[in-house]
Amino acid sequence: MSSSSADEKLDFRKIFPIFVIVLIDLLGLTIIIPLLPLYATSFGASPLTIGILGAAYPIMQFIGAPLLGRLSDRYGRKPVLIVSQLGTLLGFLILGFANTLWLLFLSRLIDGLSGANIATAQAAITDSTTEKTRTQGLGLIGAAFGLGFIIGPVIAFVSLALSDNNYHVPAFVAAAFSFLSILLTKFWFQESLLVEKRGQATNRSAFSLGRMFAALRHPAVGILLILMFAQQLAFGGFEQILSLFTLNRLGLNASGNAVVFVFVGVIVVAVQGGLIGKWSRRYGDRRLIYAALALLAVGLLLIGLTPQQPVPWYDKAQLTEELSGNRQLPGETPPTQNIPIALPDDAQTGWLGLIWILLAMIPTGIGGGILQPAINSLITKRVEPMEVGGTLGLSAAFFSGANALAPLIGGAIFSLWGSTAPFVVWAVTMAVLYLLSLQRIRPGREETVKDMATISQVGH
Repeated sequence: MSSSSADEKLDFRKIFPIFVIVLIDLLGLTIIIPLLPLYATSFGASPLTIGILGAAYPIMQFIGAPLLGRLSDRYGRKPVLIVSQLGTLLGFLILGFANTLWLLFLSRLIDGLSGANIATAQAAITDSTTEKTRTQGLGLIGAAFGLGFIIGPVIAFVSLALSDNNYHVPAFVAAAFSFLSILLTKFWFQESLLVEKRGQATNRSAFSLGRMFAALRHPAVGILLILMFAQQLAFGGFEQILSLFTLNRLGLNASGNAVVFVFVGVIVVAVQGGLIGKWSRRYGDRRLIYAALALLAVGLLLIGLTPQQPVPWYDKAQLTEELSGNRQLPGETPPTQNIPIALPDDAQTGWLGLIWILLAMIPTGIGGGILQPAINSLITKRVEPMEVGGTLGLSAAFFSGANALAPLIGGAIFSLWGSTAPFVVWAVTMAVLYLLSLQRIRPGREETVKDMATISQVGH
């Protein structure tokens, strides 16, 4: 009896170090996210080039995750975590010392390959949990992501404020957090994969393009995998291009964008941290997917229609100097190259644009917070138990692939047709997906089981 009771309780002594390490690792990433598009702009990068830069990280993460996962199965979790964290530290240091655009690309390529260690952290949690506590343990990874996307932009804002908007400083702060995560892994984390269990994985590949295409033909979840990919093309592009959009419409610098990211992060964490569970039990995952797509269609369209009114504290000359000054090398006069993003005129500043976009972020943040977990939850309920892990892995692969393409597509549309166009395209995409979902995602066996349980309870 005591053994059974222990199996049902999560061992926080084993899990908490992994949670803290993942959180601190993520702080480095989330400090950089609001800053990176403007950092690239300061080197004269066009929106398309910035889109390519945004794609570099998920592409390398897509390549690195299976590789690091297999290495951790063979050599243990701890050495792979440390080596990958050293790569992340190197990437942030290169970002901090960057004086040309190609160094930004190099830093993101290295960090993307190293950032794939999230799969190793998930494997360590799997080692440290039972089947009954695994969902709760892996859920803490999601909690770490949520906290990271709130705390990281706050740290970015503070470091920019203290350094007079020097874009190099947040990169060094991120490097400091990365170094701290290395120390924690080295001295606090206990190896979770026993020596006798290493190297027992089969030679069969965990991922292939053939398996992805075969999964799309699955009668119950094929449409859900298509939806996962298509929605992330839009939402992932929104996340990558947002800083350029607010620069163009509102004159927000990196500090201002950090505040906007915190606002969105709070909404997403509130949804994923508590509300989505209640909504899922009350309405079901299928209806949540419908609602999320509708909210995102409305929210993204409203963002695209944000009035071009810079914030009250905006100073065009000062922002131009900030963006140009970060390109200046020691002993060099300020560069004369034009900033590739059109800045708003500062003749009529006001609050309308900022209030508008923050209000538009509410349906966008709620929809974004609901959609991915609702899709994955519905997937797990529509496949056989032995298919759950593999199907979720394929869902993650579609998600990562979309993350790699999203900034490329968004950056290209931004360059060709202006700042409004990407958001209109993404809003239309969500509206089409909403109509498609109404037709193709019909009630499944999970709702039949729930209805039968309800009838049974009423009968008693």
